[in-house]
Amino acid sequence: MAGAAGRSGRRPKPTAKKELAGNPGKRALNKSEPDFGLVRNIHCPIWMGDDGRVLWETLAPLLCRERVLEATDVQNLEVYCNAYDQFRMAQVDVKENGITVAGATGGVVKNPALTALKEATAMMATYGGMLGLDPSSRQRIMGKKPEGGGNPFAVLMNG
Repeated sequence: MAGAAGRSGRRPKPTAKKELAGNPGKRALNKSEPDFGLVRNIHCPIWMGDDGRVLWETLAPLLCRERVLEATDVQNLEVYCNAYDQFRMAQVDVKENGITVAGATGGVVKNPALTALKEATAMMATYGGMLGLDPSSRQRIMGKKPEGGGNPFAVLMNG
């Protein structure tokens, strides 16, 4: 995935997420970063397929509650849920017809649904990472620090 020209490595964490975490790196924060507004509630698009809609109804409230979803991220959620819908449709086709099917000339060929399955899986991995839906990207999303610095023994140590 392309980033800014001349940049390599991990994408920078948004300033809001750094502030919620208490700016652990203690570096200067970007005060001119655009704020596109948190999404508090969003309805599933009417064109979404059944499996994608079920996933949307599960994920959207969670992402809104965790203050992860901004207005500019909505299309990422749409693509993710739509890819999941396509993934499920392709999986059903492979289950019903097998990994090989009869080709146009009568010979055995790879089921085209396998290609759709692979592409949907890749899209889910990409867009899920953008939304923090996989374990490794979730590690980079830090919520607000608990009161008292998060160390339950600090009170005992400090009297």
